[in-house]
Amino acid sequence: MGPSQHTLAFGDEEIGLGERRNLFLSVSQSYSGSPVVVPITVWRAAQPGPAVFITAAVHGDELNGTGIVREIILRPPFQLTCGSLVLVPVVNIQGFERHTRYLPDRRDLNRCFPGSPEGSLAGRLAHTIFSQVISRCDYGIDLHTAAVRRTNFPSVRAYSRDAEVARIARAFGCEAIVNRKGPKSSLRREACEAGCPTIILEAGEVWKIEPHVVEYGVRGIRNVLIELGMVEGKREEPLYQVWTRKTLWVRADCGGILAFHIAPGDVVEKEQPLVTTTNLLGEEQNVLCSPTAGIILGMTTLPTVTPGAPVCHIAVPRGGMKLVRRALARDDEESLHERIRDDLAASVTVSEPEEPSTQESH
Repeated sequence: MGPSQHTLAFGDEEIGLGERRNLFLSVSQSYSGSPVVVPITVWRAAQPGPAVFITAAVHGDELNGTGIVREIILRPPFQLTCGSLVLVPVVNIQGFERHTRYLPDRRDLNRCFPGSPEGSLAGRLAHTIFSQVISRCDYGIDLHTAAVRRTNFPSVRAYSRDAEVARIARAFGCEAIVNRKGPKSSLRREACEAGCPTIILEAGEVWKIEPHVVEYGVRGIRNVLIELGMVEGKREEPLYQVWTRKTLWVRADCGGILAFHIAPGDVVEKEQPLVTTTNLLGEEQNVLCSPTAGIILGMTTLPTVTPGAPVCHIAVPRGGMKLVRRALARDDEESLHERIRDDLAASVTVSEPEEPSTQESH
């Protein structure tokens, strides 16, 4: 859009500088022929500046982002001094209504961008959002959670080779930034390739609005807006910040019930016990250990597994773990890092592993 734009148009609606308005973007029709609309809040400062979109629930069951956007709409934690915010609490409105990740045509909306006006249901919705929201903005933040039966410690997904993407990724203030381009036809990747630098926040679980995830997301968005000169103030820095060299899933070796020894956000060392698997009678089957030092980005919340099931997602920082260990040594229990770790850990029961002499590591 650019800082010289004085009006922002959505269909027949034009929003001028200094205005704030709720709109309903027509995206489809229901089986009964009724209109399907996506609600949007457009908030414009009195002075021109960058336009930033904040989208949530591209996957209809990922509600933490919806909670973050609604918090900004209902209780704005900042005042815009310049520029515009386009706030979309639910993109996949039909999936949201059905409590499901997908659209009624069974497609993943986040593999359908930029879409087509003559395409499938998903393609048409993607085209409307891309042409009416993303193409009108200079930057974007897309909010996601883990998939069903998993939880994620907050992390940003961003591609470091794009200087503006890297800039807003660092500013957001997550401890871990996963350095990836993103899947082809995803909202983030297609927005970036169209010239709108965009990042993703991954945090928490599906079907929930988790208070500390909302706090974390609002803080990050405010940080980005400060970085872009749209909001006054000083950015809140994370406990530490690392870009990942790689991430990997640790998978179960055998079936059974899991006793977790780690929580989302924990730092682990190579060969550290992650989970102990037992059968239904409590007899130990094996102890699954970490293949590397790293940060627990995500993990299953399902206590039962079969062989090959994903158990935890580990990020390996670029440059090693020294910075992370130093930062954690000076952390305090009241920090947002610790509060969100404790909150996400409440989804699983975490216990100390048995003594090494009784373990069989794999």
